[in-house]
Amino acid sequence: MDNIISKLRNLDAYPKINEDFYSRTLSGGVITLASSVVMLLLFISELRLYLHAVTETKLVVDTSRGETLRINFDVTFPALPCSLLSLDAMDISGEQHLDVKHDIIKKRLDSHGNAIEARPDGIGAPKLEKPLQKHGGRLEHNETYCGSCYGAESADDDCCNSCEDVREAYRKKGWAVSNPDLIDQCKREGFLQRIKDEDGEGCNIYGFLEVNKVAGNFHFAPGKSFQQSNVHVHDVLAFQKDSFNISHKINRLSFGEYFPGVVNPLDSVQWMQETPSATYQYFIKVVPTVYKDVSGNTIQSNQFSVTEHVRTAEVGRLQSLPAVFFFYDLSPIKVTFTEEHVSFLHFLTNVCAIVGGVFTVSGILDSFIYHGQKVIKKKMELGKFS
Repeated sequence: MDNIISKLRNLDAYPKINEDFYSRTLSGGVITLASSVVMLLLFISELRLYLHAVTETKLVVDTSRGETLRINFDVTFPALPCSLLSLDAMDISGEQHLDVKHDIIKKRLDSHGNAIEARPDGIGAPKLEKPLQKHGGRLEHNETYCGSCYGAESADDDCCNSCEDVREAYRKKGWAVSNPDLIDQCKREGFLQRIKDEDGEGCNIYGFLEVNKVAGNFHFAPGKSFQQSNVHVHDVLAFQKDSFNISHKINRLSFGEYFPGVVNPLDSVQWMQETPSATYQYFIKVVPTVYKDVSGNTIQSNQFSVTEHVRTAEVGRLQSLPAVFFFYDLSPIKVTFTEEHVSFLHFLTNVCAIVGGVFTVSGILDSFIYHGQKVIKKKMELGKFS
């Protein structure tokens, strides 16, 4: 047994020195204090890294197919009334969403940017007692109302019972409504009067779009849009205005859900129109992004970068459509953010490295100072005797 203990004692890699041989110095005390402070600071830093999750970033090829893209927006037009403003969306696959109304909310604003409460139904009430029937006479007692589409009917039994119905029928035909007062439905509803009443107002439009996950665009513009000779145009003749102010502020624009750390570069961006007519364009590169938190929850979202361009009317050139366009394209590369905690063994290894490293460096520094002092002291004593 004593032999085994003796062999274990010979394996000791940390031989002890009798305390009688220790020599404590002032420089050693200062170095010990400084190294202890450094160890503590490095330990706290390592502990913070261990307690907080770190985010690992990876780039992979996006192989997803058949998905949709959600576009969240909140845009304010301080000089464009809500009755004029419309939203269209289209993509390279040929799918179009014209004059989008679902999942969209419009809020009327006064000239100071304050929200206006909804007006009562009395505004735009019928001015004529009986609406005009499709056959040309006035609506008789107990007769079902069927208004004329003014030549835009796609079938003999089609009826247009409101100004919006007539405008929609005209849009499908690729026609423009030049004078709403010549249309009985628009005259009864006070279409032009409502536009005049809202003159000088602004509009805050917000909501979201669900579009195909392919390149496309969406835009805000006055008037109802339609196709004419395969060209996308807007019916602005009905509003009887020469120019439209498309100054705007983007309160929020994002593609997909929010995730921690996302930066949307167009949030709070504002542009003021200085010419009578202009088209403002945003060219957006959408990067698919997947965010996984430490709990394993996954968020499918997107980031984007953007460049801007404004087109103004020039001499000898056709007047540009007064609109704000958002052209978006999708990157083939997907970014994956993964939150992870540092393992305890990794943390323990780093702590040991901090303690051992600081202790070794401070020991070398102390030894250098101690032996240096001895050499200097010895030389001074030799010089004194000589």
